[in-house]
Amino acid sequence: MITQTTEYALRAVVFLAMSDGQAHTTAQIADGTKVPTAYLSKVLQSLSRAGLVSSQRGLGGGFTLSVNPSDLSILEIIETVDPIPRIHSCPLGLAEHGGAMCSLHKQLDEALALVEISLSKSSIRDLIEAPTRVGLCTMKKKRRKAQKAKKRIT
Repeated sequence: MITQTTEYALRAVVFLAMSDGQAHTTAQIADGTKVPTAYLSKVLQSLSRAGLVSSQRGLGGGFTLSVNPSDLSILEIIETVDPIPRIHSCPLGLAEHGGAMCSLHKQLDEALALVEISLSKSSIRDLIEAPTRVGLCTMKKKRRKAQKAKKRIT
């Protein structure tokens, strides 16, 4: 249901959200999210066209998140790169259904609707702040390393 493209887009958005407005190149984001650079470039283009990320060329340029992470739902990212396919008619094209869905396909579509509702209620900020034993991407590790280095200096 969640495609690889969607997974990569979510990783990139979370990475940028954790960067506190600092611009990152495609290579830096790819390294931090473990996404192939060429694939990530296409994903970032889609996110940029939708206005979710901004890009700046030149020295000090890169990508930044254009939307407040608290206002950006997981579903918005999914809908931008690869929407969840809903079932609107019989996928088998059976004439006897007359355009209506059988109970199986109706139930499946209702489940997909519940998934959409759940994802629409979860923001990127929620993902970042959720208590968890492991980080979402390597950005947290970089922050920890920087904090440890800072403690050694002081």
